[in-house]
Amino acid sequence: MLVLWCPDWPAVAAAKAAGVPAHLPVAVFSANRVVACTAVARAAGVRRGMRRRDAQSRSPELGVLGLDDDRDARLFEPVAAAVEELVVGVEVVRPGLVAVPVTGAAGFFGRAALNRPPGEVPEVGRDHVEAGERRLVELLLDHVPTRADVECQIGIADGLFAATLAAHRSALVERGETEKFLAPLSIAELDQPGADRAELVDLLRRLGLRTLGAFAALSGRDVVSRFGSAGLLAHRLARGRSERPPHRRRPPPELAVTEEFDPPLERVDSAAFMAKTLAGRFHAGLAGHGLACTRLGIYAVTEHGEELGRVWRCAEPLTPQGIADRVRWQFEGWLRAAPEGRPTAGVSRLRLEPEETVEGRSLQFGLWQRGLGDEQVLAAEKAGRALVRVQGLLGPDGACTAVLDGGRGPAERVRLVPWGDPRQTASSPEAPWPGRLPAPSPATVFERTVPARLVDSSGVRVGITDRGELTAAPHAVVIDEGPLRRIRDWAGPWLVDTEWWAPTGPGLRTRVQALLESGVAVLLTAVGDDCPQWTVEGMYD
Repeated sequence: MLVLWCPDWPAVAAAKAAGVPAHLPVAVFSANRVVACTAVARAAGVRRGMRRRDAQSRSPELGVLGLDDDRDARLFEPVAAAVEELVVGVEVVRPGLVAVPVTGAAGFFGRAALNRPPGEVPEVGRDHVEAGERRLVELLLDHVPTRADVECQIGIADGLFAATLAAHRSALVERGETEKFLAPLSIAELDQPGADRAELVDLLRRLGLRTLGAFAALSGRDVVSRFGSAGLLAHRLARGRSERPPHRRRPPPELAVTEEFDPPLERVDSAAFMAKTLAGRFHAGLAGHGLACTRLGIYAVTEHGEELGRVWRCAEPLTPQGIADRVRWQFEGWLRAAPEGRPTAGVSRLRLEPEETVEGRSLQFGLWQRGLGDEQVLAAEKAGRALVRVQGLLGPDGACTAVLDGGRGPAERVRLVPWGDPRQTASSPEAPWPGRLPAPSPATVFERTVPARLVDSSGVRVGITDRGELTAAPHAVVIDEGPLRRIRDWAGPWLVDTEWWAPTGPGLRTRVQALLESGVAVLLTAVGDDCPQWTVEGMYD
């Protein structure tokens, strides 16, 4: 069995999805603990199981991302497809790990490696099989990083379990030598992701069985009588036996639809007429495989070779009419754009590609919406279609909805989500947030902070003491070099000390609510304590 392993895949996939450069440290957290981190983060001292505060104290630049199994699986598909281009029978064990039966592929590449025709080499000749294994490993290590832009390690051994451990060590274990390879390894290797053998491993360690070889030396009768069927299965793995035969992966069907146009499309009405037929073919192809599209990629090539593309996020699985509408709206965005952004020729080739699919049963919506009248349902659908059309003209971030998230300041608690994306919170709003601003929040939060100067009755700038108190009662404020505005009443301060471990971190942040004599209430924020710089963060109605 050959196993290809992408180290730290949850962290690598999260960094890819978030657009974080490879030279910056990244860690994936679940329940406020590190579940995966990149090599750059490990070099800074971050480890699995570490609390978030401890991890950030060791690496102030650490990118903090959430766990998402769907994202990991979706981004791993190009890796599996790249392996499948060289060898058949690929099994995705989990995102980050694929397995391939190596015998047939080794025989094929062995003949090429030895420069012999098939008739001159025995079908099971050991020389060409070993040469083929090495040749296959070389090809995969060259091909997969080029096609999928990921680092990988490969191991070969008898059985999936041993091949996985060999991949962790980039080892090619000869046939029949698997048990010898496993013998010196720690008994903790039995607890692979998804195996749920932590209790068994702890028991074996307390019984003095520290290595796989020590466990494999026990007789099967003794193991099953003491540890049951779960222990017997682990015993088979420690001896280099297979748990089960591989479940070969079927290559995904070709679901994209491509159409050539002669003469090229230069008018929106012509594109709208064509879109209905093309959308019907595209939807029928998906339905034939029991699928529906939730992210639609529209790619076009003009007569002059210009390449255009846009991916549409869809709040619901697309119907044929929905696909046709998005194609028409996209052509409006391309053909009616400003002269500097408009293609120089008509579209000669169009491809519709399902970037994300769900099972077809997701199309079975309810016959009515509980709690909503017919007019409200129609209005909601019209509003949704309008937002999707805005996205087609301005891009995915052109139409967003707000999600109330966790945080201390008003700007931190609001996160904008592109229309059609899941409206999920990154952190719980109900969780305790020391230093959080009390309700109500400002009605207006400025995208860019407005400079201000907070002074006391003597005209001296108000600062922050070592005990987190104001040096004097606020008397007036100067906003954006404007006139002096007297303060009728004020409340606060609310203090938050964030990233205190970082030399260039935000440090102490102080917030004060002030009611001006004009009747306007503002939220003032200061950063630092010695000579704080005050800004206007928000305004109350």
